[in-house]
Amino acid sequence: MDSSPGARERLISTAVTLLAEEGIEAVKLRRIARAAGVSHGAPLRHFTGRAELLSAVATTGFRELRRRGRELPPGAPRDRLRAACRAYLDFALGDPAMFELMFRHDLVDAHEPELAAANSAVFDLFGELVAAVQAEGWRAGTETRLLTGSLWAALHGLAELWLWGGLSTAAPDPDAALSVTLDVFLEGERSDVSSVHPGAS
Repeated sequence: MDSSPGARERLISTAVTLLAEEGIEAVKLRRIARAAGVSHGAPLRHFTGRAELLSAVATTGFRELRRRGRELPPGAPRDRLRAACRAYLDFALGDPAMFELMFRHDLVDAHEPELAAANSAVFDLFGELVAAVQAEGWRAGTETRLLTGSLWAALHGLAELWLWGGLSTAAPDPDAALSVTLDVFLEGERSDVSSVHPGAS
């Protein structure tokens, strides 16, 4: 039945599929209901409106991103941080519609509890990885959350620019752009020291 607990999950999973196959514009209540095989009114028995349903869909994106981050191979802290950044970029390029929706605050409710918690969980995961590298001496005096936010901004910007074609003339592929970005980010402190103290070894 349309009001069964399973119907809610079916609506979410159907919306996820439509999003991947047809883009954000396809993810509308009537379209989702039709694809899920439920009545047009069914979505409103489980969600207050499109924003709440899209928030649930975006939540699945953040959970998948966190899952990938939790499955990093063992290794040195810097290697794990680099692997997490690569997983972030791979996620964005592999599912661009989901990636866009996750940050479209005009379409989702960023304060919806489950979405906010899933978003924070990804940030906290990156924060743990950043802190582990800091423990080895990298930018030890910088506040971890600020450093994590800066890294996330760099990753997100790189992903969006690549998806929009803004880096096609600057880098041969997204991996090359990511490699340079992380080299600058992780080794930048050493460059800064050398530029301020030219005689430093």
